[in-house]
Amino acid sequence: LVLELNQMIVPTYGTVPDQQNPPTPEWADFDDKPDSLFFSDGQRRIDFVLVYEDESKKITRKRSDRKKQKKKRQVYESNLINNGLQLEATRSVLDEKLIFVKVHAPWEVLCTYAEVMHIKLPLQPNDLKTRDSAFNWFSRLFRVDENIIKPEQEFFTAPFQKEHLSNFFIQDKDTFFNPATRSRIVHFILSRVEYATKNNVKKFGINKLLDTGIYKAAFPLHDSSFRHLSTDPDCPSERYLLYREWAHPKNIFKLQPLDFIRKYYGEKIGIYFAWLGFYTNMLIVAAVVGVGCFLYGCLTKDNCTWSQEVCDPNIGGNIIMCPQCDKVCTYWNLTITCESSKKLCIFDSFGTLVFAVFMGIWVTLFLEFWKRRQAELEYEWDTVEYLEQEEQVRPEYEARCTHVVMNEITQQEEYVPYTACGKCIRMTFCTSAVFFWILLIIASVIGIIVYRLSVFLVFSAKLSQHINGTEAIRKYLTPQTATSVTASLISFIVIMVLNVIYEKVAILITDFELPRTQTDYENSLTTKMFLFQFVNYYSSCFYIAFFKGKFVGHPGNPVYWLGKYRNEECDPGGCLLELTTQLAIIVGGKAIWNNIQEVLLPWVKNLIGRYCTAARSEKVVPRWEQDYHLQPTGKLGLFYEYLEMVIQFGFVTLFVASFPLAPLLALINNMLEIRLDAWKLTTQFRRMVPQKAQDIGAWQPIMQGIAILAVVTNAMIIAFTSDMIPRLVYYWSFSVPPYGSHSSHTMKGYINSTLSVFNISDFKSASKPFAPWFGNRTTCRQVYRDLRYPPGHQHEYEHNIYYWHVIAAKLAFIIVMEHVIYFVKFIISYVIPDVSQKTKSKVKREKYLTQKLLHENDLKVVKKTMGKIANKIIKGVDSTF
Repeated sequence: LVLELNQMIVPTYGTVPDQQNPPTPEWADFDDKPDSLFFSDGQRRIDFVLVYEDESKKITRKRSDRKKQKKKRQVYESNLINNGLQLEATRSVLDEKLIFVKVHAPWEVLCTYAEVMHIKLPLQPNDLKTRDSAFNWFSRLFRVDENIIKPEQEFFTAPFQKEHLSNFFIQDKDTFFNPATRSRIVHFILSRVEYATKNNVKKFGINKLLDTGIYKAAFPLHDSSFRHLSTDPDCPSERYLLYREWAHPKNIFKLQPLDFIRKYYGEKIGIYFAWLGFYTNMLIVAAVVGVGCFLYGCLTKDNCTWSQEVCDPNIGGNIIMCPQCDKVCTYWNLTITCESSKKLCIFDSFGTLVFAVFMGIWVTLFLEFWKRRQAELEYEWDTVEYLEQEEQVRPEYEARCTHVVMNEITQQEEYVPYTACGKCIRMTFCTSAVFFWILLIIASVIGIIVYRLSVFLVFSAKLSQHINGTEAIRKYLTPQTATSVTASLISFIVIMVLNVIYEKVAILITDFELPRTQTDYENSLTTKMFLFQFVNYYSSCFYIAFFKGKFVGHPGNPVYWLGKYRNEECDPGGCLLELTTQLAIIVGGKAIWNNIQEVLLPWVKNLIGRYCTAARSEKVVPRWEQDYHLQPTGKLGLFYEYLEMVIQFGFVTLFVASFPLAPLLALINNMLEIRLDAWKLTTQFRRMVPQKAQDIGAWQPIMQGIAILAVVTNAMIIAFTSDMIPRLVYYWSFSVPPYGSHSSHTMKGYINSTLSVFNISDFKSASKPFAPWFGNRTTCRQVYRDLRYPPGHQHEYEHNIYYWHVIAAKLAFIIVMEHVIYFVKFIISYVIPDVSQKTKSKVKREKYLTQKLLHENDLKVVKKTMGKIANKIIKGVDSTF
């Protein structure tokens, strides 16, 4: 690539013109055609727009600074013209200080750079016969009307070569390069043209000029208004069609016009919406099964024996529980947890186990079928060999290439930005910075835990929990509930604050790494951001699921956190309901916050901008100025949309055993998300620079890692967080002799046999409650099911045989569930090929045609030429003889 750039671009690229009169943009007045996409001559199409503020009218900078900025801009524009681009400048209609520089790429420039960038272009129409799917009639009901958005014609394509121009399918030079490709080529040139040289270091690229404020904006144009068709009859008004048939809320149940999205916005945005739509469609199955399991829990909760015993005044009403904290907490009645036990029966049922196993298989089906769909899109959108052939080096990387090394493959010298030692130092520094921030998040999680431990004492003292209390509010507002909800809210706020800070840190670290290509840059940033978000979002859920209530000791010998705070205990039914509450608050709060941040803020900014210009609204405003007043797209593009969805994917899969409704909520959110993202792109933001993308990048292996981890987490949630295994062990082993007294397997007596007994006289003075003991009872029950021998036993307060049976059953369950699901996942991965046979046939056919049209034709020309030469030689020999 460097050699190609040197040979084809260097004669003009990076050279500051020494002419006395360097070329400058043409000047033209606005022709009062608001929807025009052409120069004032009506012939040359506008491929890009640059916006700057007239230096002579600036009042915020020193005069010398304004002169320097003007000089850099003039040099940059001269070099653009020297590179073959054509520029036309027009003053703003609404603000005289603004100048709009319109950029047009002629046919010769497009052909030259299409070859440099290895852009694939049509050879001939696809002649392979397609077989309609059996469900084609059904999917047609949800497709966009083909009379409104016509299906794109399929072509066999090949990397463009000027010398084989006649072999390509060119019907019209003006439409051979579509607007998205034209904009991408122009942006490639804009990113590599020099504007200054300082200390023998070249400064170049539109990004740096934007960062320094020399230009205020740079963007390709939308082709029309989203509210109405263009007044230009030759304009296809693709933006209007996208809004009407894709972004409008009425299309929420329709399939997306992916080929049309790709044509207008490029492959990178197209593959995001293809993935999001595929993920949403797959969620339909998961949501149906999840709702079924939830309804099963609702229907069977009245038959939940252990909950009935908790609520029974003759059973739960006679069970007095030990205090849950030192001194200030008092004894309480088990019936206080009646309402929470009923709710727990809904989520902690046999249906949850079935759903956890199903989701372990579902996530594998989703990833495998997505690979197939992605392979189809790679072929249809000409990105099969994109990374190997077409992706260009980042300008920031090229600018730092000062060290010479020997390429092991070509055995030629090439320039790199750092030595092997320098690269090692950079990687060490960046890795250390990432781990430092992850440790900072863990520290914040520990702070939340300390808050939970300390505030629980306050709630226990303030919220009355006397045994004979009858307040209705006590059914719902228990100290555990109050602590859980407030801690979840604080955790959510901390998560959002740390997100804002770490986002800037991650970008700085990745910039310092200096990745070679844009794909490398995005993958590196993706890995860092996801590691951070993983710890940030999931740490509190992991704590509740696997640590809370697991290391608490017993009332006479509690375990203390940091030597001061007594460890938290779960409700008698376990921490599953609290985990569900945590998930609901984080997932719901995150969805609301993201929608406010992504949709409401741009809408409010544009509304304020329109209000400020309302006084001048009677003037006719050109398309480029209308687009300028839209919101700019961020440098990271769709990174945050991907991050949002993958974090949601983690919640849907990692902790689904505690919340079967998570897929349903995700489905509803995603159906809205697709249309909100589409609405945002088509109405509130400037048109993004079209970019190529072969796949979803680093998000694919991240989701595969989540899928593997999800099997473990769900198995452990069922085993250690829920109460399913202890109930099964009791039902099959401890409800009947020799351990039980019932004649047949039953759940009766489960509560009484699993709550350990503690003698109140064994309280230590540091933890003995202030509240007096009512009645003549001498014992209380342990809150959590720790399964210990009663006082007076030779092994009092030690774990009993029931405990060890339960531990063995839990470990066995985890091993069996993991191995079964992993085995099924392996079979599914093996049976479903990553590339369908239909796609393989198309790829082979395209390679065959490429070889035939581009290479065999050359051989024929060579043979024909050599034949003529041979005939001349033979004739010459004959005449001489």
